[in-house]
Amino acid sequence: MARGVMLMSGGIDSPVAVHFMLRQGHEIVAVHMDNRPFTDDSPLEKVVDHLALLRQRYGQPIPLYVVPHGSTQTTLMRTTDRHVGCILCRRFMWRSAERIAEREGATFLVTGEALGQVASQTLSNMHSATASVRLPIVRPLIGFDKQEIEAVAKEIGTYGISTRPGVCCQAVPDKPATRSNLVQILREEELLDVDQIIDDCVRKSVIL
Repeated sequence: MARGVMLMSGGIDSPVAVHFMLRQGHEIVAVHMDNRPFTDDSPLEKVVDHLALLRQRYGQPIPLYVVPHGSTQTTLMRTTDRHVGCILCRRFMWRSAERIAEREGATFLVTGEALGQVASQTLSNMHSATASVRLPIVRPLIGFDKQEIEAVAKEIGTYGISTRPGVCCQAVPDKPATRSNLVQILREEELLDVDQIIDDCVRKSVIL
């Protein structure tokens, strides 16, 4: 089977997506974008606990890269249109994941996105975000609703971890765009040194 890189938050969806990929026999490398100081320690702690459970269940090592993302968020907030901040944020996450995939010999990326659940997961916003990378993206949960995902999370034992108290991302704009135009997104990115930001993030990443 193939090797993929999974973007993991501390939420309900991403460990369920990893579960489905592992169940199909794929190898997974996890990447957590560390959003401190715009959140607390809880997302990383949840990811560590999710992976401990999944490693035990499937007998697979599942390396974890922790990539500093807070400074990128600060740059985006200061330099670009706040309404499209979540889409720009996702584009930088995908680029970091793709860079790590190249390092790890992975041939695809994975996400726990389900269509329309949050602002960044509308069809146009997912297109705008993933246009930033070349590798194919697998979305095991794309057609699931929240209740179906929660049912699987409870079955595999990750739901209790995901729902522990924690601070949500404080960088989310008050009115995030739900429909985006790729031309506008690319215009916003012209204000940034994209390659330098990604280089810094990946260089400062640590493996747990």
